[in-house]
Amino acid sequence: MTTTGWILLAIAVVLVWWAIAAYNRLVELRNRIANAFGQIDVQLKRRYDLIPNLVEVARGYLQHEASTLQAVIEARGQAQGAAAIARAAPTNAGAVGGLALAEGVLGASLGRLMAVSERYPELKADATMQQLSEELASTENRVGFARQAFNDQVLDFNNAAQQFPTLIVARLAGFTPAAMLEATQSEEERRAPRVQF
Repeated sequence: MTTTGWILLAIAVVLVWWAIAAYNRLVELRNRIANAFGQIDVQLKRRYDLIPNLVEVARGYLQHEASTLQAVIEARGQAQGAAAIARAAPTNAGAVGGLALAEGVLGASLGRLMAVSERYPELKADATMQQLSEELASTENRVGFARQAFNDQVLDFNNAAQQFPTLIVARLAGFTPAAMLEATQSEEERRAPRVQF
């Protein structure tokens, strides 16, 4: 074999080694996204488990607010369904976007329930309702932290998959950009609520 042949062989070996390393790095980053979503999923399950208890306690006091309670239960069911879809494909933009939308609806209906409960002093003073509200608030904080960790992993993956030369391996191997989990979707939802006294 000539010197040129050895040089070409060495270049080919280096390129193959680099492609394997780039592919493995992308797989690792994709798996980190799945792990980060798993942390979100744990907190969402905790939240979904708290909601029926919260609704049941409120039901005794809010007999004239059945539509508010029903909206919370329906939003919870939709959010659970969207979470199951996203759990199966945490890097799929459509699945993650559907979860964000369903979570926005659930958050809005929970907000309405809390606003309605403010009009009922007996409900506000109920020890179980206070405990469940505190647990729900704590869970919301945990969801926020888990969402941030997920988005950080998505950012790392997307940066790696979109930077040259790893971009070549990403496209050849079918790695598509992952979607971040945003808290809200529409401009209407992004506006700060106005509080009037």
